[in-house]
Parts: sequence; structure tokens; C-alpha cells
Amino acid sequence: MARSVSRMGRVEQTNFDTYQILRINEAPAIEIHIVQNSEPPGGMGEAGTSAVAPAVTNAIFAATGKRLRNLPIDTTVR
Repeated sequence: MARSVSRMGRVEQTNFDTYQILRINEAPAIEIHIVQNSEPPGGMGEAGTSAVAPAVTNAIFAATGKRLRNLPIDTTVR
């Protein structure tokens, strides 16, 4: 699995063509609640997908006791 390397705030890789992304059958269940308010509508199409990485890293923490602070998630948790 590929790793993202950052130097001086910039990602060095130009493409993630070798990085195996999380597949839909591997993603945790996501429950989304749309709250009514008086604001004009906008941007609720993929709002729940931003919760996948925190959910997966919290599951890894619960299973291993190791808190991950970098993305992409590596296959080896030390």
C-alpha cells in the first residue's frame, strides 16, 4: 500500500494510482440526519462521507490502543 509523504507542508506524490482506497463494502455504516433550518439549501449530497476516516481510525484505536494521526491509513499499525 502506498504512503503519502509530506515535506514542508506539501505532498510529494503526484498521484495515488497505487493507493488502495477504502471500498464501499469496507466502509462503516454512516447515519446522516438532515436538520431543518431557515438557511438556504446547499451542499448536503456527500456530507456523510467525511466521517469515514475518523470512524475507521477510531475503530483501529478501539481494537489496538494505537491512535492514528496521519492519512492515508497504513496497513501496519505499530
